[in-house]
Amino acid sequence: MKYLVTGGAGFVGSNIALALERERKAEVTVLDDFSSGHFRNLPGFQGDVICEDILNPGWFAKAGKVEAVFHEAAITDTTVTDQKKMMQVNVEGFKAVLAFAAQYGVKTVVYASSAGVYGNGKCPMQEDQTPEPENIYGFSKAVMDNVARDFSAAHKDIALTGLRYFNVYGPGEAYKGKAASMTRQLYLQMKAGRRPRIFKFGEQVRDFVYIKDVVRANFNALDATGFGVCNVALGHPENFNKVVDCLSKAMSLDLAPEYIENPYAFYQNKTHADLRRAKARLNYRPQWTLEDGIADYVKELEKRRK
Repeated sequence: MKYLVTGGAGFVGSNIALALERERKAEVTVLDDFSSGHFRNLPGFQGDVICEDILNPGWFAKAGKVEAVFHEAAITDTTVTDQKKMMQVNVEGFKAVLAFAAQYGVKTVVYASSAGVYGNGKCPMQEDQTPEPENIYGFSKAVMDNVARDFSAAHKDIALTGLRYFNVYGPGEAYKGKAASMTRQLYLQMKAGRRPRIFKFGEQVRDFVYIKDVVRANFNALDATGFGVCNVALGHPENFNKVVDCLSKAMSLDLAPEYIENPYAFYQNKTHADLRRAKARLNYRPQWTLEDGIADYVKELEKRRK
């Protein structure tokens, strides 16, 4: 099988690309403009890399015929406020991927949506509730879901699945910088011997999901038919005090949190995914608890530092 992974040098994309090679023995092509992705995310990668802007259709012929596309290319930094740039890269870039799929007879497209579409909507968050994005990133992902729905209605021969990632953490996110997960940010603070800084009083709740469960959800989507948007999360939200506790245990440290004021006018106080559709459509059942995922992540981080 031959697959295309857009944004394949980024966090989620690189994990998908490497797992496709190592676990599925697949032929993989990565498309990335390296604006935020990094070559060090692809250690031992055996496939081709196309360095092109997703908006430039010149990459179509270079990618050629593939069985499926995993579309991860996007601006994922939720602090970006340039609305035009966000919409062009995320929405128009997605339209380019769909045009490629139609032109080259791709059987399956799996794309990254986001829990950002829900904003501070009611929990547990269900895929059919009205989107309430609080920033342009969440809005761009909600529009992508609309585009996917309409495209699928006109191209019933292409299976199309959107995955609404919740709070993803794990190996491969180092080059996201300030946009990396709070799990990584807190790890770095604690590794430097500093008290982990979290907003008062660490009670904000997130539905964290380990990258290995995200990869599994993407793989499971290869067997889905028709169109559907599914949440990808643990389904069991935890607060940031729990994250600090898990890091402390994994790192054998005892650093009390430093509670600081929240400077953001917009902030999601709680995310909680309803996973019933993901279970039905994707047979998705997360395998990594927060404690086990953080322990595995810390082990990988420590190994990479040696």
